[in-house]
Amino acid sequence: MSTTVPAPAPGKRPPVRGGAFAWVGAFTGFYPAQADEFGHLDPVTRFLYAARSVILVISAQSAVMAGLLAATHRRFEVVPFVLVFVGYLVLHAVSNLSNDYFGYRRGHDTDDSPRRRYTLHPIASGAVSARLLAGGLVVLGVVSVAIAAYFIALRGLPALWLTLAGAVLLYAYDAAPRALKELGLGEVAAFVVWGPLMIGGGYFVITGKWSGEAFAASVPPGLGVMSILVGKHVDQRKFDTEHHQRTLPVVLGERGARGFNQASVIGMYAVTVLAVALGSLTPFALVIIIAAPRALKAVQVMARPAPAEAPAGYVGWPLWYHRVCLVHNRAFGWLYIAGLAVGAIFPHLRF
Repeated sequence: MSTTVPAPAPGKRPPVRGGAFAWVGAFTGFYPAQADEFGHLDPVTRFLYAARSVILVISAQSAVMAGLLAATHRRFEVVPFVLVFVGYLVLHAVSNLSNDYFGYRRGHDTDDSPRRRYTLHPIASGAVSARLLAGGLVVLGVVSVAIAAYFIALRGLPALWLTLAGAVLLYAYDAAPRALKELGLGEVAAFVVWGPLMIGGGYFVITGKWSGEAFAASVPPGLGVMSILVGKHVDQRKFDTEHHQRTLPVVLGERGARGFNQASVIGMYAVTVLAVALGSLTPFALVIIIAAPRALKAVQVMARPAPAEAPAGYVGWPLWYHRVCLVHNRAFGWLYIAGLAVGAIFPHLRF
C-alpha cells in the first residue's frame, strides 16, 4: 500500500523546516527516508525534493560546459548563459516530475518496482499533493516558455528549432503514448539531450554562432549521462521485461547492455583524447585522467553480474550499475569542466 503523510497530532504540530538552507539541502541530498518527514518541510523544499534536485547537477554541468566553450572562443555573453543555466535546471526538473507522474499513472511504478524500492516516490507516497505538483509545474512551465521566447527573439529560427527539438524529446521520452524509453531509444535520447543538444545547442544560443568544436566536446559528457541511464535500466531489466517496457537493456539483453555501457565509459576518454589530438579541445581537458580509477571500477563492476542482495551498508539498492556509473560521471564531469575552464584562460595552447 502507498504511504501517506500523516497529520500531526493535535497540539503537537511539528515546526516547518524551510528557507534557503533547506532549499540548498534539496540540491545536495536525496529524498527524506520516510514520507512523514515531508510534512515538516515547506512547500518549496518539498517540491524541490520531488523534482529530484540532487541529480540536476548533470544539467548544470552541461550549461557550464557550453559557457566555458563560449569563453574559450571569446564569445561568452552573460545574460544568455544565465538563462541557459536556469532553463536547463527547469527543464530537467520538469522531466523528472513527468517521469514519476507518467510512470505512476501507467502502472509502472508499482509497490514492487525498483523506483519505489530505492527511494521515496513523491506522488505514490502522497508526500506531494497533486495541487502542489500542478502548481509547481505551471511555474516551471512559465519560466521555460519565457526563456525559450527570449532566445527565439534573440537568435531567430535556429533557436526555435532547438526549442522544438528539446520539447519533442521531453514529451517523447515518457509522456508520449509510445514513449522512447519503451522503445529502446530513451538512453540514446539522453545522450542527444545532455550532449549535443544542451552543450552544442547551448553554445549557439549563448554566442549566436555554431561550432563544430562545441559539438565534438559535447560527446564525452553525453556518453557519461547515457551510461548512468543504461546502468539504471540494467538494474531494473527483470522488472521492465515483466512489465513489457523495452528499454535498451531489455532489447540488448543484460550481458549485451553491460558491454555497451563499458564501451560508453571507455568512449568518454577515447573521444576526449581524439578531440585534444585534433585540436578541438585544449590539452587541459586531459585532466579527466584523474577520474580513470573510477572509470576502471565502473568497467570492472559492469563486467560481472550484480550480487543477489545488497552488500552491508549499501545505499540505494536495487540500483547497482547505476550507482557506480553515477559516481564516475560526477567526477568526470567536474574534471572535464576544470579542464575547459583552464582551456578558456589559455585557449591557444593546443596540439
